[in-house]
Amino acid sequence: MTDLNALTLSDLYTELARQGFVRRLLELARDEDLGPPAPGCAPWQGDVTSTAGLASGADGTATLAARQGGVIAGLATIPELLEVFGVQARWMPAAADGQRVEGGATLGRLCGPLGQVLAVERTLLNLVSRLSGVATRTASFVQAVAGIDVQLLDTRKTTPGLRVLEKYAVRCGGGFCHRIGLQDALLIKDNHLAGISPDRLAAFVRSAVERARAAAAERGVSLRFAEVEVDSLDQLRALLDAGGAGADIILLDNMSAAMLREAVHMRDGSKCRVLLEASGGVRLDTVRNLAETGIDRISVGGLTHQAVSIDIGLDVISAGCPES
Repeated sequence: MTDLNALTLSDLYTELARQGFVRRLLELARDEDLGPPAPGCAPWQGDVTSTAGLASGADGTATLAARQGGVIAGLATIPELLEVFGVQARWMPAAADGQRVEGGATLGRLCGPLGQVLAVERTLLNLVSRLSGVATRTASFVQAVAGIDVQLLDTRKTTPGLRVLEKYAVRCGGGFCHRIGLQDALLIKDNHLAGISPDRLAAFVRSAVERARAAAAERGVSLRFAEVEVDSLDQLRALLDAGGAGADIILLDNMSAAMLREAVHMRDGSKCRVLLEASGGVRLDTVRNLAETGIDRISVGGLTHQAVSIDIGLDVISAGCPES
C-alpha cells in the first residue's frame, strides 16, 4: 500500500483524489448550491441571480486573495472544481498549497464568463478557506515541536465527506497522515479490548494482527500498519514482554507526560522496537511538553476538528481576460 507520508503534496493529492471521494464531494457541493442539474442546461445556470442578468455575461477577471495570513491548502481542487461546475474559466495560480502567505496576498486569478465564476465562487471559497484553516492550525503545532524528532499526525476526527481533503491539508501544514479509514490500517482501541485482562492482552492482539494481515493479503493489499491502544503501563508492559505482539505502534491514550516518559523508558529498556504514539486531549500549549518525553508520534484530533477557516475572498477586478 502506498506510503502517503512519503509522497510530495502534488502526488498525495493525486493519490487521494484517485479514490473518487473528492469528485463526489465536489458534485455534492455543486448540487446543494445550484440544485440538481437540469436536462440540457449547464450546472451554473442554476444560479438564478447571475442568469437573471445581474452579473455580466461578458468575460471578466476575479482575484482570489487571502484576507488574513496563514498556510494555504485546497488550491489543488480548483481545476476539478471548475470542471464539475462546467465553468469555462481559466485558473492562473499565484501561490501553492503548503505556502505561508501574509494577509492581502494574491493566491490566483480566474478569467472567464463572470456569471459562471460567480456560480462557483462560494464553493471555492468554502473549500480553500476551510482547508487553509486546517493547514494553518497544523503548522502552529508543527512549530510548537520544532527541533524535536517527533511526528504530528491527524486522526479520523474529520468533517464527514471532507476527510481526504482535510488530511491533505494537514500535510500542507507540515503534519502527517494517520490511517485514512477503517480499511487501510489496524487500530485496536479500548472498546475492542473491553474485558481483556493484561495477561490475555498480548495473545489477543497477536491473533487480531495475524487475522487482519491475512484478510488484507487475500484482497491483494497490505495494511499500512498495525497499532494497539493502551491506557495503562501494565498493558504496555504486557505488549513489550511479547515483543509488541505483532503491532508496529502502541498508542498511549491520555497519559500524562510523566507516564509517557516511563513508557519510553520501558520501551527503550526492552528488546522491542515498537513505535510509541501519544494521543488524547493534546493542546497547542501542551504538545511540546509531550514531545519532549521521547515518544515517536503524537496524534492530534484538534488539527481538524478545532480548526477555524481563514478569511479568503474572491473579488472581480476587471472586465475581460489578460492574454496570458
